[in-house]
Amino acid sequence: MKDLPQQRLNPKVKNVWRLNDGGWITIVFLAVFVSLSLISSDPASGLNATFPLQCSVVIYILLMIIWVVILPPIRFARWHYELNEDFLDIEKGIIWHERSVIPFIRVQNTDTRQGPLLRLFNLMSVTVSTAAGRHEIPGLDIATAEALRDKAAELARLAREDV
Repeated sequence: MKDLPQQRLNPKVKNVWRLNDGGWITIVFLAVFVSLSLISSDPASGLNATFPLQCSVVIYILLMIIWVVILPPIRFARWHYELNEDFLDIEKGIIWHERSVIPFIRVQNTDTRQGPLLRLFNLMSVTVSTAAGRHEIPGLDIATAEALRDKAAELARLAREDV
C-alpha cells in the first residue's frame, strides 16, 4: 500500500468545524428545549418536562464537548491529501478511514468554494468532480486552494489530451 499523502489542511479549519458543528448542535438544542419548555408551561397538558429539560441540557453539554473540543483536532490529524502528475490522493476519517485516489483522466471539473465561515478565516475548499461523485478538500488557505484548483484542472486537461 502506498504511503499516506503528505499535504495537510490549514490548522484554522479546526475553528471552522467547531463553529459549524457547535452552531448546528445549538440550533437543535434550542428547538428541543423551547418545545419542552412550552409543553411543560402549559397547565392543560398535565405534563412535567423537568426531567426531559435536564436531560436535554446534559446531552447538549456532552455533544458540545465531543464535537467542539475532542473531534476537531482528531479530524484534522486524519486529513491528508496529495496532488501528483497522475492523480489526487485523499485520506480522511476518524472511525471509518477513507482513501480516495482520483485519476485525472476521470476529472470533469475542479471548483473552489468559500462560505461565510471559511471566509471568516480566509480559507477555501477545493472540489474535484468526476462522473462517480465529488471529492472535497476543505480548509485550505486561499492561495493554496487556487493553485491546487488550477493545477488539478491543468493535469486533467493534459490527461484527456494524452488519450
